[in-house]
Amino acid sequence: MNAQSNDKLIVNCIPVGDQDKQRFIDAAGDVPIEFCGDPNLFGDMKVKADVPEALRGKATAVLGNFDPSLAGQFTNLEWLQTWSAGVDAYLKPGLFAQDVTITSATGAYGQAVSEHMIAMMWALMKNFTLYVRDQTAYHWHDEGTVLTPNGATALVIGTGDIGSHFARLAKGAGMHTVGVRRSADKPVDGIDEMHGFDELDTLLPQADVVALSLPRAADTHHLIDARRLAMLKKDAIVINGGRGDAVDDDALAEALSRKAIRGAGVDVFETEPLPASHPLWDEPRCLITPHVAGGDHLASNTARIIDIAVANVRRYAHVEPLQDNAHR
Repeated sequence: MNAQSNDKLIVNCIPVGDQDKQRFIDAAGDVPIEFCGDPNLFGDMKVKADVPEALRGKATAVLGNFDPSLAGQFTNLEWLQTWSAGVDAYLKPGLFAQDVTITSATGAYGQAVSEHMIAMMWALMKNFTLYVRDQTAYHWHDEGTVLTPNGATALVIGTGDIGSHFARLAKGAGMHTVGVRRSADKPVDGIDEMHGFDELDTLLPQADVVALSLPRAADTHHLIDARRLAMLKKDAIVINGGRGDAVDDDALAEALSRKAIRGAGVDVFETEPLPASHPLWDEPRCLITPHVAGGDHLASNTARIIDIAVANVRRYAHVEPLQDNAHR
């Protein structure tokens, strides 16, 4: 990013109001910025960024998630800032030149996703999935014993923004938190003890709750598979709020059908939408939500996304390193 300011053009597709628009203008300084987001869609981060065709070849920076199939039209692109935490669609080999920097909204979703995961955990501990089914069937029935988080162990696999938030909430409920990350020597707020991935098989049998908030990576594909599900306690609960392919959905359904574990709360799946024929739909102790833990469902998420983007626009305008540089 060595071009002069007058050679740069930021195209901002984030739907913002006048106040936030001015924040972006101030951050950009001498770098021109075009706004393409519809203010009426403020907070809607599910739509694709609509960059006008006339600007695609001129844009050196884009804020928003444009259709990856159009990547070849952004011939002068230096930087893409997504409003999502995941950038998998933009990391495919050959999609962009190697010198294109891709940054995400990682850090915007920790509160929302962790609260969603905690809510799933409580619901499964207290048999709420069973009671909801009873209610729809007009069936008055005691579903038996319940669990408490107080004194239980939460194994938090992936201790970034989401995992750290989850751990702090879990500790507030009286849980002992054990973290798993690549750099086991780095402490994380909310984690009582940290371990590396090489210790995972030893840690799984001790866990009452396994909470996953991993980014997508080749070495985390089906990290929780049939073999590792078999290591868990019969009363264990699995919660996945990170990337869908970290858990083998077929193996999870099989474990639930055999009552090998107590339950599972899943917001992300390897195939989305989850096919109607998948056996997880029919498991009474599986709580399914359609990848809605993050997104714009919590108002504060949008504010954080904008804060992250404004900060990076300021860095871009001053030719400073951008925050959350995705590795390719």
